[in-house]
Amino acid sequence: MSGKKPPRPRTERRIAERDARRLVRDRERLAALERGGAPDHPIEVPSSSVIEVRARATPCPQCGGELAVDDHASEAGVRVVAVTCRRCHVARRLWFRIIGVDASGPN
Repeated sequence: MSGKKPPRPRTERRIAERDARRLVRDRERLAALERGGAPDHPIEVPSSSVIEVRARATPCPQCGGELAVDDHASEAGVRVVAVTCRRCHVARRLWFRIIGVDASGPN
């Protein structure tokens, strides 16, 4: 006879919920380390006209869904874009820096 009983359904649910919360925390930590995830490592863009386009093109780190731009402002030399995922509704911020492009081109 085996001395260990199988886990109850409630115990299995709690374990699954803890694992899901841990996964969310890990994905958020990874998103903060990527380009644009924090003000100290923004996404570099040539002009302000591409910021919202790039923000919308960035997938949600939680579910891969499309991001909707809520607000766009300038803070301490970087542009911050507040976005919300259209699928999972998680709000986040993306940081951008305008680096400009030399108009003379290659010589």
